[in-house]
Amino acid sequence: MKSHTEYLTFNTRQREEFVNITRQVEETVRKSGVQEGMALVSAMHITAAVYVNDAESGLIEDIKEWLRELAPKKNYRHHQTGEDNGEAHLKNLILHHQVIVPVTKGKLDFGPWQQVYYAEFDGQRSKRVIVKVMGE
Repeated sequence: MKSHTEYLTFNTRQREEFVNITRQVEETVRKSGVQEGMALVSAMHITAAVYVNDAESGLIEDIKEWLRELAPKKNYRHHQTGEDNGEAHLKNLILHHQVIVPVTKGKLDFGPWQQVYYAEFDGQRSKRVIVKVMGE
């Protein structure tokens, strides 16, 4: 079995930002040479998430609004440690930190509208995502 690992680095301009990383994941799969297997895409930070969904701007705004309702800005107990990002940790739990995408014939095997997104909830500094491709 082959294995190939790459790290993607992001410096978001805003504290909360959604970045379509599908092309970078596709490029990592291409470099790996894996024809049949899977790509694990995982945020390496507890205040970020990786998810698969449609690349439609209205939907992305709906997701942001939904997350803000489920994890609003407020005075969380976590803030007593000197942090101010309690809601970012909760948003990570809602969307989760990783996805596994099938690789078939050397390409990501998506449905017609699926894309890979990195969702940052406590940005404006350097953050990483690991992409690990495994298979034959």
